[in-house]
Amino acid sequence: MMPAEFDITGKVVFITGAGRGIGKGIAQVLAEAGADVALNALTPKYVNATAAEIAKSSGRKVVPVIADVTKADDVKRAVDSVLSTFGRIDVLVNALGDSIRKPLVALPGKEGAAASDDELKFIIDINLTEALLCTRAVGPHMLARKTGKVINIASWTAHQGGRDLVLYTTAKTALAGFTRAQALEWAPYHVHVNCIAPGIFPDVVTSGEERFKQSTQRAEQTVPLKRAGKLREVGLLALYLASDASDYMTGQTLLLDGGLGL
Repeated sequence: MMPAEFDITGKVVFITGAGRGIGKGIAQVLAEAGADVALNALTPKYVNATAAEIAKSSGRKVVPVIADVTKADDVKRAVDSVLSTFGRIDVLVNALGDSIRKPLVALPGKEGAAASDDELKFIIDINLTEALLCTRAVGPHMLARKTGKVINIASWTAHQGGRDLVLYTTAKTALAGFTRAQALEWAPYHVHVNCIAPGIFPDVVTSGEERFKQSTQRAEQTVPLKRAGKLREVGLLALYLASDASDYMTGQTLLLDGGLGL
């Protein structure tokens, strides 16, 4: 029998970037554990099917929320929609993210251009600004109720940096710092803010067959545990952070990387 502290039956979870990848993996586990879930994505392309799939397999209420959560007006509309549908938000998971392998400045003797202004803004917005905007929008609701869990999804690169990933590393490191600072501000109100820093978690839907195979092989060669992570494993850690079992934890960034950051 599962300890009562891990029971999240009836909790309402809002997850950004949830149509595929890590966001979908988290949504699947939390719905299986009894949560009702609002899944955000920029377009309906994947998220509508994901919502229907998870609702069918879990028996929980799962709804898609289409919005560009790097824009404040869209975030407000999305959060208002979730509150209108479910009446509250118990858990916010900021899972949206993307990377680009370009240097900030072109490197002498190496091919490839530096990241453009638009690319720089895109990486910062999708990995950091989104989390700030969504947390700001959900925050007043959680603070008024004096309860809530915020889970940010960073990266193992926030722990030790990533070759060819300076923009992504910068944004994810800032996200870990935001986690610590926001947790300190909100602790007196019993709103917990924590962060998961995943390692290599390939998703064939996101990357395609060839890149999925390459990522899997790279993990087998570089990760001490000799394999890539399974998307579901991020969901299992998120379940702990979303549940009462984590009530004495806040401001922490938990590495889930098979030992990659050691």
